Amino acid sequence: MDGMFRMKDSDKCIHCRICQKNCSFLSKYGLDVGDTSELKKLAYHCFLCGTCTQVCPLGIDGRSVILEMRRESVEENHGKCPEKGYAMLLAEKRNYIYRNKRRLAGRSILFPGCNFPSFYPKTTRKLVSLLEEKEDMGVLFDCCGKPVAELGLQRDEDNIVRRINENVRKAGASEAVMLCPNCYDFLKDKLEVRVISIYEKLSRLGIGRQVEENGALFLPCPDRERRQWVEWLSPFLKNAPETVRDVQCCGLGGCAGGKEPDLAGNMAGRIAGQGYEHIFTYCASCAGNLTRNGCQGVMHLLPEILECDERPDIRKSMVNRMMTKFW
Repeated sequence: MDGMFRMKDSDKCIHCRICQKNCSFLSKYGLDVGDTSELKKLAYHCFLCGTCTQVCPLGIDGRSVILEMRRESVEENHGKCPEKGYAMLLAEKRNYIYRNKRRLAGRSILFPGCNFPSFYPKTTRKLVSLLEEKEDMGVLFDCCGKPVAELGLQRDEDNIVRRINENVRKAGASEAVMLCPNCYDFLKDKLEVRVISIYEKLSRLGIGRQVEENGALFLPCPDRERRQWVEWLSPFLKNAPETVRDVQCCGLGGCAGGKEPDLAGNMAGRIAGQGYEHIFTYCASCAGNLTRNGCQGVMHLLPEILECDERPDIRKSMVNRMMTKFW
């Protein structure tokens, strides 16, 4: 019923073109959120960044409309993703092949996600050691399931969430600590335990330095409107940074980069052209993709707070992710 309501909600579109003016994907194809028949054919080209939702004067949740279209397409295709180009992603993440639960124990569990250990292996190891020492925390290396869910694969999404809940339950945990705002946003209402950010945890334990460097803050998609993570980060920032504006996504959102490589590259390129000395972020996926696309001075705030002096390892990210299976 919820999905049906969202699809009907798109019928409220008055074609004011505000979403089209603010979204490079909609602008490219000359579409609004209300153009549902045309949008369904291009549903996997959308970055699911939520910009259309934020600017819609009628409050239409365009991101949910597109996601429901993907789910419908999967059902129409007998439960399989109808689009080509996602076989490697699904082979890795549907039943995460680098899962590691050897150190899964304790009342509080660290959930690093996929990409932070990929781009920042040194910081990940330091953080795991610090939290084991300070609070006897365990760690679960797994994929949160968001990339699979964003392909419209509802059954696989449910299986992934069920698996994570089972593992956390077996560990006897009551709290899951997220490094990634995407993992947090996806799992916060799906896990049976309390879900918090790493910055809340570090503040509580008195771990981490205050970052003194000046820079512009790039907000990842799931935190762009509420800015909860910005609030949790504030004790670690000596100076309140300005926010990078006029860029809707880092280019990785919605698994759409393969469908729209030019749009994805232009998103990162617009930031590179703004001449910031430092670009702060708190999303490893954003940090890695911005760096790959020519942005200089990209700094994830967690390595800075933990004094790790580590930049995103874009050359060995896949190898780093593979190695977490053996930690």
